[in-house]
Amino acid sequence: MAELIPPLNSCLSRMQSGEKRFARRLGSHLEDDYLCWYETAVGHRPRYTDFAILHPLRGLLLLEVKDWRPDTIRSANPDSFELLLRTGLKTVPNPLKQARLCTYKLTDQLEEDPQLIHHEGEYCGKLVLPYGYGVVFTSITREQFESSQLDQVIHPHLAICKDEMTENTGVEEFQKRLWDMFPYCFNRPLTQPQIDRIRWHMFPEIRMHPQPQLDLSADGETDVFDIPDIIKVMDLKQERLARGLGAGHRVIHGVAGSGKTMILGYRCLHLAQLMHKPVLVLCYNVVLAARLRSLINDQGLEGKVNVYSIHSWANTMLKTYNIKLPKIVDRNFDATIELLIEKVAKGDIPRGQYGAILIDEGHDFNQEWLRLVVDMVDPETNSLLLLYDDTQSIYRRSSGLGFTLKDVGIEAQGRTTILRLNYRNTEEVLKFAFDFVDDYVTPTDGDDDKLPIVEPDTAGRHGSLPAVRRFSSFDEEAQFIAATFAKLHERRDMAWSDMCVLYCHNWMGASVANSLTKAGIPFTWLRDTKSKREFTGAEDSVKLLTMHSSKGLEFPTVATCGVGSLGLDEERVAEDAKLLYVAMTRATENLLVTSSKESPFTLKLQELLERHAREHAA
Repeated sequence: MAELIPPLNSCLSRMQSGEKRFARRLGSHLEDDYLCWYETAVGHRPRYTDFAILHPLRGLLLLEVKDWRPDTIRSANPDSFELLLRTGLKTVPNPLKQARLCTYKLTDQLEEDPQLIHHEGEYCGKLVLPYGYGVVFTSITREQFESSQLDQVIHPHLAICKDEMTENTGVEEFQKRLWDMFPYCFNRPLTQPQIDRIRWHMFPEIRMHPQPQLDLSADGETDVFDIPDIIKVMDLKQERLARGLGAGHRVIHGVAGSGKTMILGYRCLHLAQLMHKPVLVLCYNVVLAARLRSLINDQGLEGKVNVYSIHSWANTMLKTYNIKLPKIVDRNFDATIELLIEKVAKGDIPRGQYGAILIDEGHDFNQEWLRLVVDMVDPETNSLLLLYDDTQSIYRRSSGLGFTLKDVGIEAQGRTTILRLNYRNTEEVLKFAFDFVDDYVTPTDGDDDKLPIVEPDTAGRHGSLPAVRRFSSFDEEAQFIAATFAKLHERRDMAWSDMCVLYCHNWMGASVANSLTKAGIPFTWLRDTKSKREFTGAEDSVKLLTMHSSKGLEFPTVATCGVGSLGLDEERVAEDAKLLYVAMTRATENLLVTSSKESPFTLKLQELLERHAREHAA
């Protein structure tokens, strides 16, 4: 059974009756190796098509669907149709011409990809897949199609009629109608990488950008260099989820690296086109907020989508309504949020100001904050998306929310999705990080309303084992990191922007900065609020920041230093473990962990590395 993207129940409200019937027929009469999309913009300069169908052997088919009745069509020619509508006569393009133009525009784009064309033989220079186009008339039978002489302007084999898409239509008969729209066929099916490349070209919004992979073992001398395929896309589950998120409150509970932030970005693109009020994106981390803001603005959504850290947003709201900001005592930055909650409750600041609100890293929000955010959603649109992973909740000591979603007004029963597959990290990095944190958090079962901690599954991408190095002083840690990065840049031609150093305490950052300066390595040190708010990631420089500030970011090569200072306080062990887990999972390919002080964490990491090395060798 073929699945429609987006899922049928999420697009019924915008489908015409005939489109609904045809969509159901695709689901019931096509096998599950067919990919079917409804009303999607195709290509980098998009044209819309009603349905796109892709099959590994049959090829790519684009279809226009029309609910026109026979008495609606007054005249037709190869270029246009004249229709009698309630508003009077209207001339529209011939739907076959629409489908043809959309198909040719897309196939011209696909033919620019060397991996999607034949390089020899009869079809040299042509696409590796057959393609076709056609029209579906959901309210015109085949007899009416012929008697009204529509077969003179649309070739009969390029049309499917009302009586050829009923529940009683045989599966083979229905599929033959589709296959007849292809002018030719091949005997060799598409490979999965080719299918992914086709999806990459068709839908730019689902693209991902993986990075090179190196080996940081020993002194970085081992020459292991693997460049993955530069074309990567959301998998089908992610794409269905991103396109199928409907109205109301939604929760995505995903492990680190499962694509939550990418889905958030896609959702922003969609909502910005629908909402009359602005869309608000909130997170806890100032650096993540800056990065999200940069990504959103790159899509031309500045002004339509507002991105803030929760504290910056509270400040902005209070200033907007001329409310004096509270005095910050003992670094209690939460005082601004507390005052905002008070003013909203009193009615001094109105509720319902945003058409939609999206919360990234929602596990770092407390009960009162979430209740405030829910109040700020326009009740007419009632659009809220919460993204969550308790394994990364580094600002709370307890595991789990500590309250139900209903407690804060989030009605997500039956509308919660769990993403277990990690795409960010190699299997070696992910397994190392999770095996470490597994002693401090416990995956549990849960329901839609009180979410569990989820153990990640790997997407199967492999690389080198993480490197764990011990030194006699922190200055030696910093010097080794600088020397390693210099070698990677010189001998492996790795960009400075692909490298990052994460530390625990500010004095560590100063030591690393000194070593990088002496080595002549350009770096961007995100050490104050101003530098964090202005962060875009665009500079070709090593990024230097705290482990806390790294949430939501990723880099091909990450060095986490000063690890021996973590795990020493029994009351903070679980919090420190999750902090280190977050830091280690920022590495998409290469992870270096350094320490100069012995602690329970360093002993655990060394033990894990030895065990993983034995398993890797076996």
